Amino acid sequence: MSFIGVIVAVMFILVANLLEGGHISGLINAPAFLIVIGGTIGAILVQFSFSSVKLVFTYFSWLWMPPLRDSFGTAKQMVDLAVIARRDGLLALEIELEKVQDPFLLEALQMLVDGLEKDAILDVMENKIAAEEQRIGQVAKIYEAMGGYSPTMGILGAVLGLIHAMGLLDKPDQLGAGIAVAFVATIYGVAFANIVFLPFGNRYKAFSYELTNYRQMVLEGVSCIATGSNAIELQSRLGGYVAHPMFVKGAS
Repeated sequence: MSFIGVIVAVMFILVANLLEGGHISGLINAPAFLIVIGGTIGAILVQFSFSSVKLVFTYFSWLWMPPLRDSFGTAKQMVDLAVIARRDGLLALEIELEKVQDPFLLEALQMLVDGLEKDAILDVMENKIAAEEQRIGQVAKIYEAMGGYSPTMGILGAVLGLIHAMGLLDKPDQLGAGIAVAFVATIYGVAFANIVFLPFGNRYKAFSYELTNYRQMVLEGVSCIATGSNAIELQSRLGGYVAHPMFVKGAS
């Protein structure tokens, strides 16, 4: 949906430009593009470490293929596992591990089966949550910084274009076109900031919130399994994470 939104925004802008009598070709200017994008990337490389910038590429695929999380399916599976653990003991879960698809849940359950204490498991997994949250947050900060630098680079491109246009004062027939081209850089800067960079930054913040909330649900379930909670109690505890009658009402 991220790129669909970008396409929709660009299409409406281009259509509005045509309705006003403008031409799409008038918005195409390679030097302006290089000034805005190149200058913005350069500023980002000054502000952030290379390892942080690499995270942008690591998580870039999330913009068109976000990580799938089946909160209801995972919660229901944990209820089933809680029933087995309460009836047959924690070691009985080892047979069920091959049915677990979520890597985060699988890792926590594996440690539980291996005999680690509940508090130790929670500490390890909460550290993993915090580390992932920090990495995604860093990506969001980079996009937000790009959204701040981009309009400034657009102004810089406009000034450079106007300097060039001033050299055409002795050629009145070319002066108007030169001034028009100068302001294309400003359009690029503002457009990239408000259609791409800032929305992408907020998108990653949403990713971070959703993923953290999901994993907190998993930890709640694992904690209940470790303490031998019954299915009704577990359903009640997971009701704050899963909007489904099975959990909201605590009914099976």
